[in-house]
Amino acid sequence: MLQIKNLCKKYGKFTAVDNLNLHVPEGEIFGFVGPNGAGKTTTMKITAGLLRETSGDIYIDGINAFQNNRKVKEFIGYMPDFFGVYDNLKVNEYLDFYASIYDVNGRERKKVCDDLLELVDLSHKKDSYVDSLSRGMKQRLCLARSLVHNPKLLILDEPASGMDPRARFEMKEILKTLKDMGKTVIISSHILSELSEICTSIGIIDKGKIVMSGTVEEIMMKVYSSRVVQIKVLSKMKEAVIVLKEIPCIRNIIEGPNTLEIDVKGGEEDMKNILKSLVNKDIPIVSFAETNGKLEDVFMKVTERSEE
Repeated sequence: MLQIKNLCKKYGKFTAVDNLNLHVPEGEIFGFVGPNGAGKTTTMKITAGLLRETSGDIYIDGINAFQNNRKVKEFIGYMPDFFGVYDNLKVNEYLDFYASIYDVNGRERKKVCDDLLELVDLSHKKDSYVDSLSRGMKQRLCLARSLVHNPKLLILDEPASGMDPRARFEMKEILKTLKDMGKTVIISSHILSELSEICTSIGIIDKGKIVMSGTVEEIMMKVYSSRVVQIKVLSKMKEAVIVLKEIPCIRNIIEGPNTLEIDVKGGEEDMKNILKSLVNKDIPIVSFAETNGKLEDVFMKVTERSEE
């Protein structure tokens, strides 16, 4: 869906985006992670056609975005990190106005607006003034606004910024629904734990360059070179340790009161064989689960390397 090739953006002698390359397949929720000033918003604005590039190419659904700017805007829905709303309009009037800009007319416009308000759970607020909405509601309305022309690609810059926990949860559920609808979503956020929950892949950007990308699991493996598995046993702790020590792909074993934490250098087949070995020795296992590494820790490690 999105292919960025050697993208550069310079402001005088300062390079905001430095030969950035990125590929986001159709149907992905791609998390764009980086410190302030890393080039996230600049890249997103260039992709959305709101900022001119210095050099490079962007292809959206196979079309060169810089050579066909007007055409690709039909495919893009953009939600900026700072957005304005017309406070003196009612919610349904606000969406109707934006739908008219995209030439959505007649009965179709009303249906589109009603469907989008239902999607973002604002149907009950359709006759309320925008000014009366909470911050979370305004952000959901802004998301609905970016969807009025049914774009294939959504670019969301900090959509959960300033939201309370409940509003963030509601936004996550909406994003999952958009993925199920076949939308491709690029989302930046400082709430890294939530990105790791909803994103199918992540890109870490620093100093205008992608320093690491892939699924959360792939990035964890690149950074830590092993998987951490926690095993809870009812009894036979010593027997379990003896079994685990005989398995070559296990690099380290940490014993707790009734848990074992192991570092596994291997894939799914290795995980299956570890569990099978324990079961075959009649070890009473309560749980066997890979622990999710923290994206915050990965982010700190990767950007520290970039600094070095």
